[in-house]
Amino acid sequence: MPLSPVILQAGNQSYGVIILYVAIFVAFYLFMLRPQQTQQRKRRQMLGKLKKGDRIVIGGLHATLLDIDGDTLTVELAPNLRVKADRTAVSYLRNRKQESTPVAPTPRPA
Repeated sequence: MPLSPVILQAGNQSYGVIILYVAIFVAFYLFMLRPQQTQQRKRRQMLGKLKKGDRIVIGGLHATLLDIDGDTLTVELAPNLRVKADRTAVSYLRNRKQESTPVAPTPRPA
């Protein structure tokens, strides 16, 4: 019994929908999930490599790491101003050798 063109056409459309859903899932994984996993891995590595004397930023405050006791850090925000903070509060690690240099103002167009 020969298949009618309508039945063949409906079968091709269902494969197209499946392929579309697979393509959307692959794109979602490549553009959303994978970069996030990479960023989380880098952050875990950065938090694991913290050591005394590192210059860090905690919630926008620049500090020097004085002591590490498990997940608790003792940081110095200013001379003789020491604060305890959780390891996960560290936003990022600043380069020890390179302090922030002032940026020359850009001229405004007339």
